[in-house]
Amino acid sequence: MKALKYSRQRESIEAFLKTRCDHPTADVIYNNIRLEYPNISLGTVYRNLSLLAGLGRINIVNCGDGVEHFDSDTTPHYHFKCKQCGRILDVRLTPSCQLNELASEALGCSVTGHLLVFEGICKECSTKAPADVHHVDTL
Repeated sequence: MKALKYSRQRESIEAFLKTRCDHPTADVIYNNIRLEYPNISLGTVYRNLSLLAGLGRINIVNCGDGVEHFDSDTTPHYHFKCKQCGRILDVRLTPSCQLNELASEALGCSVTGHLLVFEGICKECSTKAPADVHHVDTL
């Protein structure tokens, strides 16, 4: 395999992701990287994200919202998506081998891994006062 050519832009994308724990989208990454590299294209950001994911240096997180999110933490872990604000949080649980075994039995095939996204309302959203709540007096 050919050696990977060094790229300051790719290094900047990876370094940016390492400063974040909110699983940004490619658009968020692009808008931040443009501050340092004003001529970078969104296509270049997508190609570098794809390359970094292919190399196992970042993960692509799909949470069912039709948008890819990116995570520099490549250790096995689950995610949680807030149904109110859309925030994606890491869930520090060790992925369950038992779940793989149960799925293998149910399917009659060999399951070697799984992806799991929990959903609900995050702590911050659940403690906020409901916005836009109007009290109507009835007669």
